[in-house]
Formats: sequence, C-alpha cells, structure tokens
Amino acid sequence: MATDIEIAREAKMRPIAEIGAKIGVPETQLSPYGRHIAKVDLDHIESLSSRPDGKLILVTAINPTPAGEGKTTTTVGLGDALNRIGKKTMICLREPSLGPCFGVKGGAAGGGYAQIVPMEQINLHFTGDFHAITAAHNLLSAMIDNHIYWGNALGFDTRRIAWRRAIDMNDRSLRQIVSSLGGVSNGFSREDGFDITVASEVMAVFCLATSLADLEERLGRMVVGYTRERKPIHARDLKAPGAMAVLLKDAVAPNLVQTLEGNPAFVHGGPFANIAHGCNSVIATKAALKLGDYVVTEAGFGADLGAEKFLDIKCRSAGLKPAAAVIVATVRALKMHGGVEKADLGTENLAALEKGLVNLARHVGNIRKFGLEPVVAINHFTADTQAENALVARYCRETLKVEVALCRHWAEGGAGAEDLARKVAAIADASDGTRYKPLYPTEMPLWEKMETIAREIYGASGLSADSGIRAQFDKLQAEGFGHLPICVAKTQYSFSTDPGLRGAPSDHVVPIREVSLSAGAGFLVVICGEIMRMPGLPKVPSAEKIFIDADGRIEGLF
Repeated sequence: MATDIEIAREAKMRPIAEIGAKIGVPETQLSPYGRHIAKVDLDHIESLSSRPDGKLILVTAINPTPAGEGKTTTTVGLGDALNRIGKKTMICLREPSLGPCFGVKGGAAGGGYAQIVPMEQINLHFTGDFHAITAAHNLLSAMIDNHIYWGNALGFDTRRIAWRRAIDMNDRSLRQIVSSLGGVSNGFSREDGFDITVASEVMAVFCLATSLADLEERLGRMVVGYTRERKPIHARDLKAPGAMAVLLKDAVAPNLVQTLEGNPAFVHGGPFANIAHGCNSVIATKAALKLGDYVVTEAGFGADLGAEKFLDIKCRSAGLKPAAAVIVATVRALKMHGGVEKADLGTENLAALEKGLVNLARHVGNIRKFGLEPVVAINHFTADTQAENALVARYCRETLKVEVALCRHWAEGGAGAEDLARKVAAIADASDGTRYKPLYPTEMPLWEKMETIAREIYGASGLSADSGIRAQFDKLQAEGFGHLPICVAKTQYSFSTDPGLRGAPSDHVVPIREVSLSAGAGFLVVICGEIMRMPGLPKVPSAEKIFIDADGRIEGLF
C-alpha cells in the first residue's frame, strides 16, 4: 500500500483559484502562495457577514493511543463524503507544528485517501503563520528585557516576569534557562525559558480573535509580569501590540487549500489541546460558516481535552452553535484501552475490546452533557475483524443508544465515509443550535469550574492543590477574572493525569501544579500532573528519517 506522502504526490491538484471559485471567493480576493495555497482576504470575509451560517460539525475522538485513531483523517473523509452526497461543505483544520513533525507524532494533514494537500508544504513552513506568531511572541520578550535594561520605568519585579520565550520546535534544554549572561551590556541576568509556539498565548489570541483590531486589543490585554507590589503589567504598557499586530497582519487571514478530492479546506492556527485550547482560528471557522452549508472542524486529542475546550472556550467566546459531533474510535485503540499491547493488536481479542469500550462510553456521555448528540465513527483498519467491528457497532446501538458508522475513508476517500456523512447530516439538519450549552456557567467561581471539569469530564473525585495554588485562584477571582473559562493542560492519553492509566478511570484525584492567567486569550490555564509546555524529542526522533532524495523530493515526512 502506498504511503501517505506517495498518495499525496500522485494527487492532481487544482489551481487554488478553482477551489476559491467553488465556494464563491473570486480570484481577486485570494493572495496566492504558489499554485495550490492562498490566503482569503479579510475584507472579503467581512463582506460575508450578512449571509446565514451553515451547520457546524465537530469531530473529536477517544483518548489517543500509539495504535492511532485518525481524527484529522476522519475530518477530511467526512468533509469529502458530505460533498459527495450533495452537501456544500468546508473543512476547518489546525496547522501542523514543526515540533511533532520532527519529533514523534508525524504530520497533521490526514492520511491515505483522506488528506489535505499540498501535504509537504502544509506540514512544513506552509504560509509562515507559525513563524510570524513566534516572531511576535519573541518581539514582546525582547521589549520586556529592553525596558528593564533602560531603567525599568514600569517597575518589573524580575522574579515575577510571566512572559517566557517561544520556538516551534521540541527542545527540552530550553525549558528553563538563565538569560542575559555575559556582562552589563547584555542586560540583567534572570531565569527564563521557552514554550513551544503552539502553547504561546499569542497563538491562543490569534485563534480566538475575530478581526485584526480584536487581535491587537487582545494582545494588549496579555499580562507579562508583575511589580513588587504584585500589580500586573500588560503588553499594552510596553506599547508592544501595534508592532506585534504588524507581524501578524498577513498571518491572520485564513489559508485555503484542498483535499485530494478537490474540496475546500481552511487550515489556520494550531494550538495543541493538551497544553492549550486545541482549535483552529475563529476567523477561519466563521468564514467557512458563511461560505458553506456545512463546516466540519476538529478539536485536538480526545474529547476530554479538545472537545471540552472547543465547547467551553471557543464556542462560548465566538458565539458558535455546533449542530452535531462525531467521536472517532478504532478497534485497535479500544483494545489498547482494554489492556492489549501494541505488538498484539493484530490478533482478534473481543474480551479486551469489550473492556476498552468504557473509554468510548465516557466520551459519548460527556458530549451529551453539552446538549449534543454524537455519532461514533469506527475508523477501519485492515486487521480489524468482522466480529470486532460488530461488537463495537452493537455496543454503540444497544448500550450507548448512539448512531455508529464503519468508515473506510483512509482507503476509499469520501466514498468510504458516506454512511457517516448521511447520519451526521441528518442530526445537523434537525438541530437549530439551541440544545448546545457549555458545561458550566460563566458566573461560576474559577475553582468550582475546575472541579466541574474534573468531576464531569474526567470522572475524578476531586482536585488537589497546595495553599499557594488555592491562593492564586482566590486572588484571580477577587481581581475580576472569575468570569473566565478554564483551559486545562494535562496528558492526552488518559482521563486522569497518569498517561499510563487507560480506559475510563474513576474517583482519581487531579493534581494542580500551576496556574497561569491568559488575559488576552480570555481563559485561565490550569496545569495538571507532569504535562510540559515545551515537549522534548524522543530517543529516536522522526527528524533522523527525514531527508531530500536525489530527485529533490522530501522523504520520511509522513
């Protein structure tokens, strides 16, 4: 069987102007990046405001495992399938980060015959959006240290600078550093560190902003440090937002690409869901809703992370009303949740599969807590047996009372997901958006919001935090930030904070390690367990297998 990159290379891509014309965007409103990628001008997007919105469909998944689930692949396959059955559909995805591409996870453009293309450009530098976000973030970092060097008029307490630096690469050695070494001319030495760009608050602001003006205003609200009197200092106090917005002015326009079947897709923004809010940009999603009758979007990792943040943060902030949800599962991953090791997944094991179904069951129950009725998509692998597929389908229909579809989009493209498309469209068509509701009300206190997520989504019995963490919650509540939603940073592999605890653990305790205010993005980041905002490379990183062959083609990317 051909690899993903071989399939992508065989694609007969259409000129991007044709893809724009398919959704009514004239060529004059496209800023091309080569023949097959373009940005859609913000002025044109603004001109669409009077159009009615299409139906918004969320694709999420069970907790990920090394066996693979295929959430992005299913998003692309479902979008192609909806177009095949006559539904004018757009796809909205996040941009890949270079960190995972050269680390362990690989690309993020789908797979098999359910991909977005050009795959290599999308997975690498694409249109430079991430580089612009990194530059804007580090401009602010430089301005903070420069301000301190030239007299510190704002009174930064250098022990309490909240703004770190960013780079879009997995580099554990940069997690904690000491900066400004080398003498007086280099500034004042202090502890510092790097986060991966996808964890930057600039990335979150970029993805939640509704316009360039809103982006600049949000950038100004970001808290970058504190005085000795514990008074917050904002980016606007440094007069930084204008220059940061200049670096982001081109990046903020959404990127238009196509699927292998020539259907339109926006790929824009890319926060991780395990350390950030895990959704593509609001600007892209809202534009897609004006350009298509249906919009299929994904939220990162399992539904306990990406879907919860999509529904509690993005939809609440942007006023979006999702009409349907899809939960992706594979027989392989469910067997891993049932205790099977990766090497043994090719052997039929109905007992382990049945045991692992509790993970799927909890995700179905969780999605229903937001007022949405999900459809389960069984992403088919060739080693899956008929008995295993039948067991999952029967469990969904009889025990969970949920629609289920066996999908073969990886091998067959949109044709392999038509059953899923019909079931999802029927649910979306019956929805007027009024059933959707966030998990918790805006006015609920911050600590109670975190308790609600832990109890209702993770199945935990409660939280654990030292007195300093509790004091931070109380302080933020008193300072007027109690209305903010919670963005949890934790492992994606488990409902708990223990990545090795698969299935659906209950009555565990969620330990809170750190709290960080993202005032510009408009949420409170609560870091739980051992999760890192700067990942490291594995012992054998993917970068070791990536090279350019004698014909100038990239090999090993995915």
